Amino acid sequence: MSFIRPEAKLALWRWREVVVAGFVLIMGLSWVSGPGGLLAWLGWLLILVSAALAVIGVQRARFRTGAGGQGVVTVDEGQITYLGPLDGGIVATREIERLALDPTSSPAHWVLDQSGQPALHIPVNAEGAEALFDVFSSLPGLKTEQMLSELNGKSRHPVVIWERTPSRPAHLRLH
Repeated sequence: MSFIRPEAKLALWRWREVVVAGFVLIMGLSWVSGPGGLLAWLGWLLILVSAALAVIGVQRARFRTGAGGQGVVTVDEGQITYLGPLDGGIVATREIERLALDPTSSPAHWVLDQSGQPALHIPVNAEGAEALFDVFSSLPGLKTEQMLSELNGKSRHPVVIWERTPSRPAHLRLH
């Protein structure tokens, strides 16, 4: 028997890093205001750690758009695998040439391009899609805040989030 409604449980799970950051902050504040000495120094360290956890947690929570979508995403040893009901594919994380978001599909899809391979379309709410946050964050030069704003925005056309080598003239901006 569960005392928490399923909707509340999902919301807590989505924001889990931020909740943990809150607990770490409370512990740090109690150590700082408590006996002092070495424990106070550790309390200040916990306060800094909680701030970093909160920032990362908010970004991750904004990236999680839900679950229960079509297909399953796994990230293993530098390889993204998507197995869907109608299609699927594999992309090596080092070989990604372009990352785009296609909001015209329902739900929106991440589009991963790799040279010599067909584009891999992954629904943003596929099972395991939250693991893509770490992969996307590791792409050189990717602006995480811009990616999150496009994901949570109401764009009506596909948007290129990141490119390894720009396919546009240098004087034009990416976003």
